[in-house]
Amino acid sequence: MKITDILSKESVIADLTADSKKNLLEELAGLASKETGVDSRTILEALVERERLGTTGVGRGVALPHTRLLGLEKIFCAFVRTNPVDFEAVDGKLVDLVFLLLVPEESGADHLKALSCLSKLLRDETVTATLRKAVNEDEIYQIICENDIL
Repeated sequence: MKITDILSKESVIADLTADSKKNLLEELAGLASKETGVDSRTILEALVERERLGTTGVGRGVALPHTRLLGLEKIFCAFVRTNPVDFEAVDGKLVDLVFLLLVPEESGADHLKALSCLSKLLRDETVTATLRKAVNEDEIYQIICENDIL
């Protein structure tokens, strides 16, 4: 699986403003709702429930909120660069790079494959530095495409 199999250019936001983790999750749920047709409240509740299990703020300014959703037809992925937000990350650092991943309830191993691809990309400090400097959505999408390796 490649990231570009699940991420469209329309699901990339270069400069989202959020004032809290909750607000950021609300914004992500709204974006996902527009793209998937699933009610934003349903998405938000699933994301909040997942965060209760443990933060998806993985460190170094990166978060990978993800959840399974009943009624979702296919995997949905979005990328957002935001102002630094306290996401309760494992390293205590503020988060500014976020990949949202929503998968159908019955997706099986695809959920883990997608998470693996996203985390592999964001472990590369050169990639994250480049994403932080990108000018707009097109540039961000191009960076992701160029570094989207299996």
